[in-house]
Amino acid sequence: MLAKISGTASDHQPVNAMTVDVEDYFQVSAFEPYIPRQAWDRLPCRVESNTDRILALFAGRGIKATFFTLGWVARRYPGLVRRIVEAGHELACHGLAHVRVTQQTPDEFREDVRLAKHILEDISGQPILGYRAASYSIGAKNLWAFPILEELGFQYSSSIYPVRHDLYGMPEAPRFAFHPTASGDGLLELPVTTVKLGGNNYPCGGGGYFRLLPYPLSRWAMRRVNRIDRESCIFYFHPWEIDPDQPRQSGIGLKTRFRHYLNLSKMETRLTALLRDFVWDTMANVFLSKTEIHSAVR
Repeated sequence: MLAKISGTASDHQPVNAMTVDVEDYFQVSAFEPYIPRQAWDRLPCRVESNTDRILALFAGRGIKATFFTLGWVARRYPGLVRRIVEAGHELACHGLAHVRVTQQTPDEFREDVRLAKHILEDISGQPILGYRAASYSIGAKNLWAFPILEELGFQYSSSIYPVRHDLYGMPEAPRFAFHPTASGDGLLELPVTTVKLGGNNYPCGGGGYFRLLPYPLSRWAMRRVNRIDRESCIFYFHPWEIDPDQPRQSGIGLKTRFRHYLNLSKMETRLTALLRDFVWDTMANVFLSKTEIHSAVR
């Protein structure tokens, strides 16, 4: 981790990156002990209709976003992939079947991402520039993944969350864009946004934290990143998070149940406010045009 890259925020109109991790409710990592992958084809899928709702929501506000899409979803719903691209959004890679990088060897990772990238490019007819690991599962112990992504032709990754968490996180990583390979150039890593308070990083880039915390607190934290850090925020969410009527899983732990189902009924209202209160664009548009490099890492 050699070089930190400047963001795009300015005093007048900071532009932030809106991202969607396109996966279905039964594919989340927390459900792995309860829902085997062999059962996925037998479960009622809701990812297509939920993603179409998101596309309509974005269209209503003229917002372009990056859709990190599973190869599994793309093969099953190629029409959805085409609608994402036809609407002017950026299509990016979320791996093949939501396997965490911590569960893969380098060879398994390379083949997983290579195949997923090929599926997305074949359906969309467009190059895939970005990658996001399932559950932000690149960290201090598997940095070998970055040279592989570079080898496969990716220009950026958004796979590190610089926080402490029981399922993921690399709190010592830079909070903002940096080059993760030894050469100090090439592939960019674009961590999901955190706010720094009292020497600690706190999540403010979406996911369950956005549903847990009151919206004004999330808005304050992101505005602080724009104004104090002078950096663009990266926000993410999933199609199943706007779907309070999704099938409920039985037999899951209390912590998993709390994290997954908390405030699903409030998510779309909060998301609508977020789209109104900030300026948004794709990951590629926000970050790939920036070339100023700083040797200092925050």
